[in-house]
Amino acid sequence: MSSTASRLAGARPDAIARKLGAPWTKIVGWLEQRDWDEGTQLMVFALFIGAAGALGVVAFYRLIDLAYALLVTRIGEHLVPMAAAFYRPLVTALALWIAWAIVRSAKIPEGQTVPDVQLAVAKRGGVVRFRPVLVRTLAAVVTLAGGGSAGSEGPTAVLGSAIGSVTGRVMRFQPRRLKILVGCGAAAGISAAFNAPFAGAFFALEEVLGSFSIGAFSPVVIASVVAAITVRPFLGSHPAFHIPPYGGIRPLSIVLLYPLLGIACGLASALYSKLYFATADAFQHLRPIWLRPLLGGLAVGLLGYSGGGLLMGTGHLAIPIEMFGGIAWYLLIGFAFAKMLATSLTLGSGGSGGLFTPTLFVGAAFGGGIGVLANELLPRFGLHPQAWALVGMAGLIAGTVHAPITAIFMVFEMTDDYNLVPPLMIVSVIALATARRFAKHGLYDGWLARRGEHLAHGADRAIMHRLLVRDVMSSAAVRVSPGATLAEVVAASSESRLTTISVVDDDGVLHGVITFAELRLALLDRGELAPLLLAADLAESTEIAVATDTVQTALAKLNARAADLLPVVESEDHPVFLGVLTRDDILASYERELMHEV
Repeated sequence: MSSTASRLAGARPDAIARKLGAPWTKIVGWLEQRDWDEGTQLMVFALFIGAAGALGVVAFYRLIDLAYALLVTRIGEHLVPMAAAFYRPLVTALALWIAWAIVRSAKIPEGQTVPDVQLAVAKRGGVVRFRPVLVRTLAAVVTLAGGGSAGSEGPTAVLGSAIGSVTGRVMRFQPRRLKILVGCGAAAGISAAFNAPFAGAFFALEEVLGSFSIGAFSPVVIASVVAAITVRPFLGSHPAFHIPPYGGIRPLSIVLLYPLLGIACGLASALYSKLYFATADAFQHLRPIWLRPLLGGLAVGLLGYSGGGLLMGTGHLAIPIEMFGGIAWYLLIGFAFAKMLATSLTLGSGGSGGLFTPTLFVGAAFGGGIGVLANELLPRFGLHPQAWALVGMAGLIAGTVHAPITAIFMVFEMTDDYNLVPPLMIVSVIALATARRFAKHGLYDGWLARRGEHLAHGADRAIMHRLLVRDVMSSAAVRVSPGATLAEVVAASSESRLTTISVVDDDGVLHGVITFAELRLALLDRGELAPLLLAADLAESTEIAVATDTVQTALAKLNARAADLLPVVESEDHPVFLGVLTRDDILASYERELMHEV
């Protein structure tokens, strides 16, 4: 990258605009004179972002081809077969070390991944820095060209998101518009990488924006379609992977057998997620740190060599035809697990790249293996392992990425066969439910959770996790002392709009609460004991909320007990009463925060 390009990549948006000079000023002035409404403006910029994102994908793929030629082809073609066998694992080790060194020397922060883009949309107002993304993209080029087990779709989606973010910031758009343009860029990257405009659009809406709102839907769809059209003269109009003939699917097998495939895919997804993060944790303990990519790359290279080349592509990770049920079922399942391990080693040791394409590989191999086994056990059902492989791809995406809609549309676009839609839907939904049952997090939300973030496809849970109880609670809550008489408690209840009164001593310590139901019973049964009843006698122990808890934590406590409010204290060890938290407080605060998000 030239020095000028480097300065522009890391510059602030207003500085970029100044460097672009008079032509940019004229463009901005022309746009201001159009007096377009918001929807029209966003769709115009979506056109630009879709085309720019697609051209970024083309450039990315060309760089992979160049790096593959330099690292593998030109040297490998002069080696004898025995030397070539040792050369490829060494190249993979070297490539991962170079990728790690590129990122480390650039001193960029951790991230520049799809989950990081989700975080930018949810918490950073849609700001995706361009220079770190370029550095990470270059590292992905080297990783993929050297035989690392990673995908190209992650870098392309993030690169498109960065293009959308920079465009919006140069135009000084508000965060609400900026987030939509980031979604447009992500859609363009996925659409161009897989030649799948539907999947690109729904990936951006489902995973990046977490919203299917009308305001976001139209620009995202336009960017995705434009990207697919733009990339086809360069990369062709065929599907991303070669799809073999897969025969028909009998309704009986959809009802009886494909749900079992969904369960199997969910279990495999849970294992994949756990293996991925366990591998990353293992490498974190390895010293010195420069040894991590070398050992990880060498292990990946040896796995690739032992797989007879089926685990390694030519820089562009494809799914070999054998994975669609062309070999023995135990070999296919073995390839699925080997691919899980190779991907975990590649990205856990310092390589760069995406998770989507390797997950499709795992799904095809695993689904194909289950299909071959099912066909051997139930020959009269007329099962086709190729169809099971295709549906398995959707099952693994749904189970690991937690994006069932994207999974369904991606495989459907590859096959253009409506007969596959019912099994795709059944397997994707069951795989997602099963994976969540056995693994708390998937590959994307797990990356965020390990950094203390809980987004769950958008801003909703991000808001609930960002808000603290002390910022939402009502401090002006009615309270009584433990020694208050029944008459004093009744008088206090008439001043409260709530159905619970807190019992607090002179030191401010919470002793419990009195519910209106308990107060009513005391009034009905008071008789001669009424003058003797005190607030301490009526107080009941209750679940509490700590001031530093998140609203999400407090809401879970409310829901678990079907309660209307929680008393708020400083801490569990020091239960000084601070106020109460009600469902109305949570809803009002949520709506206020949501107004700032959109």
